[in-house]
Amino acid sequence: MYTKADVIISGGSMFKRFYPKEYYTSTYKIDFQKYYDMGYRGILFDIDNTLVPHDAPANEKVIKLMKKLKAIGFKICLVSNNKEPRVKSFNEKLNVSYVFKAGKPLKKGYIKAMEVIGTDIDNTLFVGDQLFTDLWGANALGIYSMLVMPINKKEEIQIVLKRIPEKLILFFYKRKHKIIR
Repeated sequence: MYTKADVIISGGSMFKRFYPKEYYTSTYKIDFQKYYDMGYRGILFDIDNTLVPHDAPANEKVIKLMKKLKAIGFKICLVSNNKEPRVKSFNEKLNVSYVFKAGKPLKKGYIKAMEVIGTDIDNTLFVGDQLFTDLWGANALGIYSMLVMPINKKEEIQIVLKRIPEKLILFFYKRKHKIIR
């Protein structure tokens, strides 16, 4: 069992399983062309607070991003713990692949998403806003994970409660890593 002193002495190393490879202020700040040039071919996206505010429909900004990513050559899959009606309606204007009730952070949803778009852990990116749901699962599989700041502060209570320990983990993360603005 770790004590507070262990965490401070180790520099938060016990939290590394939650650390993103990159941390951005917004999904819309990510230079996806750079990752395509590096050999990545698939992107798995969380929806709520990653692409749009919680429960919002797809807006012009996300529609434009998806068109741009498709033009670059990416295969895209939405990976959501939401039920199918939410994910399907969100996807109507995007026309990308999706996995609903993904069970994040369990590995099965990520694996299914990669199977659907025909990619693997070596050429797939994951973008999400929650450490304990989105990134933990992606990291457990070895998918290149990107954390983005939540779009909207207004969230359901179960997410608000998860944000409390996230702050501690991000404190240690930010001591050694930059947020890309």
